Amino acid sequence: MILVTGGAGFIGANFVIDWLNAVDETVVNVDKLTYAGNLGTLRSLRGDPSHIFVREDICDRDAMDLLFEKYQPRAVVHFAAESHVDRSIRGPADFVRTNVVGTFMLLEAVRHYWQDLPASERSAFRFLHVSTDEVFGSLSPFAPPFTETNPYAPNSPYSASKASSDHLVRAWHHTYGLPTLTTHCSNNYGPYQFPEKLIPLMLTSALAGRPLPIYGDGKNVRDWVYVGDHCSAIRAVLAKGKLGESYNIGGFNEVANIDVVRALCRLLDALRPKTSGSYFEQIASVPDRPGHDRRYAIDAHKLKHELGWKPEETFETGLEKTVHWYLDHPDWVSDVSSGEYLSLVDADERISA
Repeated sequence: MILVTGGAGFIGANFVIDWLNAVDETVVNVDKLTYAGNLGTLRSLRGDPSHIFVREDICDRDAMDLLFEKYQPRAVVHFAAESHVDRSIRGPADFVRTNVVGTFMLLEAVRHYWQDLPASERSAFRFLHVSTDEVFGSLSPFAPPFTETNPYAPNSPYSASKASSDHLVRAWHHTYGLPTLTTHCSNNYGPYQFPEKLIPLMLTSALAGRPLPIYGDGKNVRDWVYVGDHCSAIRAVLAKGKLGESYNIGGFNEVANIDVVRALCRLLDALRPKTSGSYFEQIASVPDRPGHDRRYAIDAHKLKHELGWKPEETFETGLEKTVHWYLDHPDWVSDVSSGEYLSLVDADERISA
Protein backbone atom coordinates (compact mmCIF):
# COMPACT_ATOMS: atom_id res chain seq x y z
CA MET A 1 0.00 0.00 0.00
CA ILE A 2 0.94 3.66 -0.26
CA LEU A 3 0.40 6.47 2.24
CA VAL A 4 -0.91 9.81 1.02
CA THR A 5 -0.87 12.96 3.14
CA GLY A 6 -3.42 15.68 2.49
CA GLY A 7 -5.64 13.29 0.57
CA ALA A 8 -8.88 15.13 1.41
CA GLY A 9 -7.70 18.35 -0.23
CA PHE A 10 -8.23 19.30 -3.84
CA ILE A 11 -5.21 17.72 -5.55
CA GLY A 12 -4.71 14.99 -2.97
CA ALA A 13 -8.31 13.79 -3.19
CA ASN A 14 -8.21 13.77 -6.99
CA PHE A 15 -4.99 11.75 -6.77
CA VAL A 16 -6.51 9.21 -4.35
CA ILE A 17 -9.62 8.77 -6.51
CA ASP A 18 -7.54 8.46 -9.70
CA TRP A 19 -5.10 6.07 -8.02
CA LEU A 20 -7.83 3.67 -6.89
CA ASN A 21 -9.34 3.77 -10.38
CA ALA A 22 -6.01 3.11 -12.09
CA VAL A 23 -3.98 0.99 -9.65
CA ASP A 24 -4.91 -2.12 -7.67
CA GLU A 25 -3.25 -0.96 -4.44
CA THR A 26 -4.57 0.28 -1.10
CA VAL A 27 -4.23 3.93 -0.08
CA VAL A 28 -3.84 5.07 3.53
CA ASN A 29 -5.15 8.62 3.35
CA VAL A 30 -3.94 10.91 6.16
CA ASP A 31 -5.50 14.36 6.49
CA LYS A 32 -5.90 16.80 9.37
CA LEU A 33 -9.17 18.07 7.87
CA THR A 34 -8.57 21.79 8.03
CA TYR A 35 -11.03 24.07 6.23
CA ALA A 36 -9.80 22.85 2.81
CA GLY A 37 -10.06 19.15 3.64
CA ASN A 38 -13.42 17.81 2.52
CA LEU A 39 -14.60 14.26 3.20
CA GLY A 40 -17.50 14.93 0.86
CA THR A 41 -15.03 14.79 -2.02
CA LEU A 42 -14.23 11.20 -1.00
CA ARG A 43 -17.86 10.11 -0.68
CA SER A 44 -17.57 7.75 -3.67
CA LEU A 45 -14.91 5.77 -1.76
CA ARG A 46 -17.07 5.10 1.30
CA GLY A 47 -17.01 1.37 2.03
CA ASP A 48 -14.09 0.73 -0.32
CA PRO A 49 -11.61 -1.47 1.60
CA SER A 50 -8.80 -0.12 -0.55
CA HIS A 51 -9.24 3.35 0.99
CA ILE A 52 -8.29 3.80 4.64
CA PHE A 53 -8.89 7.30 5.95
CA VAL A 54 -7.07 8.50 9.07
CA ARG A 55 -7.59 11.92 10.58
CA GLU A 56 -4.18 12.99 11.87
CA ASP A 57 -1.81 15.95 11.80
CA ILE A 58 1.57 15.43 10.10
CA CYS A 59 3.07 17.64 12.82
CA ASP A 60 2.25 14.91 15.37
CA ARG A 61 5.39 12.78 15.24
CA ASP A 62 4.04 10.05 17.55
CA ALA A 63 0.94 9.66 15.39
CA MET A 64 3.05 9.41 12.24
CA ASP A 65 5.31 6.78 13.82
CA LEU A 66 2.27 4.70 14.75
CA LEU A 67 0.85 4.95 11.24
CA PHE A 68 4.05 3.67 9.64
CA GLU A 69 4.31 0.87 12.18
CA LYS A 70 0.70 -0.18 11.59
CA TYR A 71 0.40 0.10 7.80
CA GLN A 72 3.96 -0.48 6.52
CA PRO A 73 3.56 1.53 3.26
CA ARG A 74 5.93 1.04 0.33
CA ALA A 75 5.75 4.74 -0.59
CA VAL A 76 4.60 8.14 0.66
CA VAL A 77 3.06 10.84 -1.53
CA HIS A 78 3.15 14.09 0.43
CA PHE A 79 0.49 16.61 -0.58
CA ALA A 80 -0.40 18.00 2.86
CA ALA A 81 0.19 21.76 2.84
CA GLU A 82 -1.34 25.15 3.37
CA SER A 83 -1.49 26.50 -0.17
CA HIS A 84 -3.39 29.78 -0.54
CA VAL A 85 -1.19 32.84 -1.11
CA ASP A 86 -3.71 35.38 0.21
CA ARG A 87 -4.15 33.39 3.43
CA SER A 88 -0.37 33.17 3.83
CA ILE A 89 -0.12 36.95 3.65
CA ARG A 90 -2.78 37.37 6.34
CA GLY A 91 -1.52 34.57 8.59
CA PRO A 92 1.90 33.08 7.75
CA ALA A 93 2.31 31.10 10.98
CA ASP A 94 0.03 28.25 9.85
CA PHE A 95 2.06 27.94 6.65
CA VAL A 96 5.35 27.65 8.52
CA ARG A 97 3.86 25.09 10.90
CA THR A 98 2.27 22.81 8.30
CA ASN A 99 4.61 23.22 5.36
CA VAL A 100 7.95 23.42 7.18
CA VAL A 101 7.51 21.82 10.61
CA GLY A 102 5.02 19.26 9.29
CA THR A 103 7.31 18.18 6.48
CA PHE A 104 10.21 17.90 8.93
CA MET A 105 8.18 15.71 11.30
CA LEU A 106 7.01 13.53 8.45
CA LEU A 107 10.53 13.16 7.05
CA GLU A 108 11.83 12.07 10.43
CA ALA A 109 9.04 9.53 10.86
CA VAL A 110 9.70 8.23 7.34
CA ARG A 111 13.46 8.08 7.89
CA HIS A 112 13.21 6.00 11.05
CA TYR A 113 10.65 3.68 9.46
CA TRP A 114 12.67 3.31 6.25
CA GLN A 115 15.97 2.60 8.02
CA ASP A 116 14.45 -0.44 9.75
CA LEU A 117 13.01 -1.99 6.60
CA PRO A 118 14.57 -5.15 5.12
CA ALA A 119 17.13 -4.31 2.43
CA SER A 120 14.88 -5.16 -0.53
CA GLU A 121 11.98 -3.09 0.81
CA ARG A 122 14.30 -0.23 1.72
CA SER A 123 15.65 -0.01 -1.82
CA ALA A 124 12.13 -0.05 -3.30
CA PHE A 125 10.72 2.61 -0.94
CA ARG A 126 9.91 6.11 -2.25
CA PHE A 127 9.04 9.47 -0.67
CA LEU A 128 7.46 11.83 -3.22
CA HIS A 129 7.16 15.46 -2.16
CA VAL A 130 4.61 17.56 -4.06
CA SER A 131 5.75 21.18 -4.38
CA THR A 132 4.92 24.21 -6.51
CA ASP A 133 6.38 26.35 -9.28
CA GLU A 134 6.01 29.36 -6.98
CA VAL A 135 9.29 28.50 -5.22
CA PHE A 136 11.09 29.86 -8.32
CA GLY A 137 9.60 33.34 -7.99
CA SER A 138 8.35 35.51 -10.83
CA LEU A 139 9.28 35.59 -14.52
CA SER A 140 9.52 38.61 -16.79
CA PRO A 141 7.21 38.53 -19.84
CA PHE A 142 9.73 37.09 -22.28
CA ALA A 143 11.94 35.01 -19.97
CA PRO A 144 12.14 31.27 -20.68
CA PRO A 145 9.95 29.05 -18.49
CA PHE A 146 11.23 27.64 -15.21
CA THR A 147 13.36 24.51 -15.46
CA GLU A 148 14.33 22.22 -12.59
CA THR A 149 17.66 24.05 -12.28
CA ASN A 150 16.23 27.55 -11.78
CA PRO A 151 17.38 29.16 -8.51
CA TYR A 152 14.79 29.51 -5.79
CA ALA A 153 13.34 33.00 -5.28
CA PRO A 154 10.08 32.70 -3.32
CA ASN A 155 8.11 35.93 -2.95
CA SER A 156 5.23 35.06 -0.59
CA PRO A 157 5.03 33.39 2.83
CA TYR A 158 3.38 30.42 1.09
CA SER A 159 6.10 29.95 -1.52
CA ALA A 160 8.83 30.55 1.06
CA SER A 161 7.39 27.82 3.27
CA LYS A 162 7.22 25.42 0.33
CA ALA A 163 10.80 26.28 -0.68
CA SER A 164 11.87 25.48 2.88
CA SER A 165 10.16 22.11 2.73
CA ASP A 166 11.84 21.36 -0.62
CA HIS A 167 15.24 22.04 0.93
CA LEU A 168 14.47 19.71 3.82
CA VAL A 169 13.53 16.91 1.41
CA ARG A 170 16.73 17.45 -0.57
CA ALA A 171 18.83 17.43 2.60
CA TRP A 172 17.25 14.22 3.89
CA HIS A 173 18.14 12.55 0.59
CA HIS A 174 21.74 13.76 0.52
CA THR A 175 22.45 13.38 4.24
CA TYR A 176 20.56 10.21 5.11
CA GLY A 177 20.08 8.61 1.69
CA LEU A 178 16.29 8.77 1.95
CA PRO A 179 14.91 7.85 -1.50
CA THR A 180 13.10 11.07 -2.34
CA LEU A 181 11.46 12.59 -5.41
CA THR A 182 10.15 16.15 -5.75
CA THR A 183 7.64 17.59 -8.19
CA HIS A 184 6.98 21.26 -8.97
CA CYS A 185 3.60 21.83 -10.51
CA SER A 186 1.98 24.86 -12.10
CA ASN A 187 -1.55 26.08 -11.31
CA ASN A 188 -4.08 23.26 -11.07
CA TYR A 189 -7.77 23.40 -11.88
CA GLY A 190 -10.55 20.84 -12.11
CA PRO A 191 -13.21 19.08 -10.01
CA TYR A 192 -13.39 19.47 -6.22
CA GLN A 193 -11.30 22.66 -5.99
CA PHE A 194 -12.04 24.82 -2.95
CA PRO A 195 -13.72 28.04 -4.11
CA GLU A 196 -11.07 30.41 -2.79
CA LYS A 197 -8.96 29.62 -5.88
CA LEU A 198 -9.36 31.62 -9.07
CA ILE A 199 -11.38 29.33 -11.34
CA PRO A 200 -13.94 27.95 -8.84
CA LEU A 201 -14.19 31.39 -7.18
CA MET A 202 -15.06 33.02 -10.49
CA LEU A 203 -17.45 30.21 -11.39
CA THR A 204 -19.39 30.28 -8.14
CA SER A 205 -19.41 34.09 -8.03
CA ALA A 206 -20.64 34.35 -11.60
CA LEU A 207 -23.50 31.93 -10.98
CA ALA A 208 -24.45 33.78 -7.79
CA GLY A 209 -24.54 37.12 -9.59
CA ARG A 210 -21.63 38.53 -7.63
CA PRO A 211 -18.75 40.63 -9.05
CA LEU A 212 -15.79 38.77 -10.55
CA PRO A 213 -12.83 40.53 -8.87
CA ILE A 214 -9.59 40.65 -10.87
CA TYR A 215 -6.39 41.82 -9.20
CA GLY A 216 -4.84 44.88 -10.87
CA ASP A 217 -4.82 44.80 -14.67
CA GLY A 218 -5.47 41.05 -14.76
CA LYS A 219 -2.38 40.37 -16.84
CA ASN A 220 -0.64 38.15 -14.31
CA VAL A 221 0.18 34.98 -16.25
CA ARG A 222 0.04 31.40 -14.97
CA ASP A 223 0.69 28.04 -16.57
CA TRP A 224 -2.43 25.90 -16.08
CA VAL A 225 -2.59 22.10 -15.80
CA TYR A 226 -5.73 20.02 -15.40
CA VAL A 227 -5.67 18.17 -12.08
CA GLY A 228 -6.13 14.76 -13.73
CA ASP A 229 -2.96 15.37 -15.76
CA HIS A 230 -1.13 16.33 -12.58
CA CYS A 231 -2.22 13.04 -10.99
CA SER A 232 -0.98 10.97 -13.93
CA ALA A 233 2.35 12.83 -13.83
CA ILE A 234 2.80 12.00 -10.14
CA ARG A 235 2.13 8.33 -10.84
CA ALA A 236 4.79 8.43 -13.55
CA VAL A 237 7.37 10.08 -11.27
CA LEU A 238 6.61 7.66 -8.43
CA ALA A 239 7.03 4.68 -10.74
CA LYS A 240 10.01 5.78 -12.83
CA GLY A 241 11.57 8.93 -11.38
CA LYS A 242 15.28 9.08 -10.60
CA LEU A 243 16.02 9.29 -6.87
CA GLY A 244 16.97 12.71 -5.57
CA GLU A 245 15.66 14.42 -8.72
CA SER A 246 12.94 17.00 -9.15
CA TYR A 247 10.47 17.10 -12.03
CA ASN A 248 8.42 20.04 -13.31
CA ILE A 249 4.77 19.34 -14.11
CA GLY A 250 3.01 21.82 -16.36
CA GLY A 251 0.26 21.98 -18.91
CA PHE A 252 2.15 24.06 -21.53
CA ASN A 253 -0.72 26.54 -21.16
CA GLU A 254 0.25 30.11 -20.24
CA VAL A 255 -2.87 32.22 -19.75
CA ALA A 256 -3.37 35.65 -18.16
CA ASN A 257 -5.85 35.78 -15.28
CA ILE A 258 -8.16 38.14 -17.14
CA ASP A 259 -8.25 35.71 -20.09
CA VAL A 260 -9.09 32.82 -17.75
CA VAL A 261 -12.09 34.77 -16.46
CA ARG A 262 -13.16 35.78 -19.95
CA ALA A 263 -13.00 32.14 -21.07
CA LEU A 264 -15.17 31.17 -18.11
CA CYS A 265 -17.69 33.87 -18.98
CA ARG A 266 -17.89 32.65 -22.58
CA LEU A 267 -18.52 29.07 -21.44
CA LEU A 268 -21.15 30.13 -18.92
CA ASP A 269 -22.88 32.34 -21.47
CA ALA A 270 -23.17 29.24 -23.68
CA LEU A 271 -23.91 26.59 -21.04
CA ARG A 272 -25.90 28.50 -18.41
CA PRO A 273 -27.02 31.81 -19.99
CA LYS A 274 -28.43 34.57 -17.81
CA THR A 275 -31.97 35.75 -18.32
CA SER A 276 -30.51 39.05 -19.49
CA GLY A 277 -27.03 40.28 -20.23
CA SER A 278 -23.70 38.48 -20.08
CA TYR A 279 -21.42 37.23 -17.32
CA PHE A 280 -18.78 39.53 -18.78
CA GLU A 281 -20.66 42.43 -17.16
CA GLN A 282 -19.73 41.09 -13.68
CA ILE A 283 -15.95 41.44 -14.22
CA ALA A 284 -14.50 44.03 -11.84
CA SER A 285 -10.97 45.26 -11.13
CA VAL A 286 -9.70 45.38 -7.52
CA PRO A 287 -6.37 46.65 -6.09
CA ASP A 288 -3.48 44.27 -6.60
CA ARG A 289 -2.30 42.15 -3.67
CA PRO A 290 1.14 42.67 -2.07
CA GLY A 291 4.03 40.94 -3.83
CA HIS A 292 1.85 39.55 -6.61
CA ASP A 293 4.12 37.55 -8.94
CA ARG A 294 3.69 38.66 -12.54
CA ARG A 295 4.27 35.42 -14.42
CA TYR A 296 4.87 31.73 -13.81
CA ALA A 297 5.68 29.28 -16.58
CA ILE A 298 6.84 25.68 -16.34
CA ASP A 299 9.14 23.80 -18.70
CA ALA A 300 7.99 20.19 -18.30
CA HIS A 301 10.19 18.71 -21.03
CA LYS A 302 12.36 16.76 -18.58
CA LEU A 303 9.29 14.84 -17.44
CA LYS A 304 8.15 14.38 -21.03
CA HIS A 305 11.51 13.20 -22.39
CA GLU A 306 12.70 11.07 -19.46
CA LEU A 307 9.45 9.52 -18.27
CA GLY A 308 7.21 9.79 -21.33
CA TRP A 309 4.52 11.93 -19.71
CA LYS A 310 2.53 14.66 -21.40
CA PRO A 311 -0.79 16.31 -20.51
CA GLU A 312 -3.92 14.96 -22.16
CA GLU A 313 -5.96 18.15 -21.75
CA THR A 314 -5.49 21.51 -23.37
CA PHE A 315 -6.59 24.51 -21.33
CA GLU A 316 -9.74 24.76 -23.43
CA THR A 317 -10.77 21.10 -23.02
CA GLY A 318 -9.86 21.01 -19.35
CA LEU A 319 -11.71 24.22 -18.59
CA GLU A 320 -14.85 22.98 -20.34
CA LYS A 321 -14.72 19.75 -18.32
CA THR A 322 -14.29 21.79 -15.15
CA VAL A 323 -17.23 24.07 -15.86
CA HIS A 324 -19.45 21.08 -16.69
CA TRP A 325 -18.41 19.39 -13.42
CA TYR A 326 -19.31 22.42 -11.28
CA LEU A 327 -22.62 22.90 -13.09
CA ASP A 328 -23.42 19.21 -12.60
CA HIS A 329 -22.51 19.15 -8.88
CA PRO A 330 -24.36 22.04 -7.23
CA ASP A 331 -24.74 20.09 -3.97
CA TRP A 332 -20.97 19.82 -3.54
CA VAL A 333 -20.58 23.52 -4.26
CA SER A 334 -23.39 24.39 -1.85
CA ASP A 335 -21.94 22.26 0.96
CA VAL A 336 -18.53 23.89 0.57
CA SER A 337 -19.87 27.41 0.26
CA SER A 338 -22.10 27.02 3.34
CA GLY A 339 -19.54 25.15 5.42
CA GLU A 340 -21.88 22.15 5.64
CA TYR A 341 -19.05 19.85 4.52
CA LEU A 342 -17.37 20.45 7.89
CA SER A 343 -20.12 18.41 9.58
CA LEU A 344 -18.67 15.31 7.93
CA VAL A 345 -15.62 15.61 10.18
CA ASP A 346 -17.68 14.39 13.12
CA ALA A 347 -19.30 11.49 11.28
CA ASP A 348 -17.25 8.67 12.79
CA GLU A 349 -18.52 6.07 10.35
CA ARG A 350 -16.75 7.96 7.59
CA ILE A 351 -13.38 7.95 9.30
CA SER A 352 -11.48 4.71 9.82
CA ALA A 353 -8.11 4.31 11.48
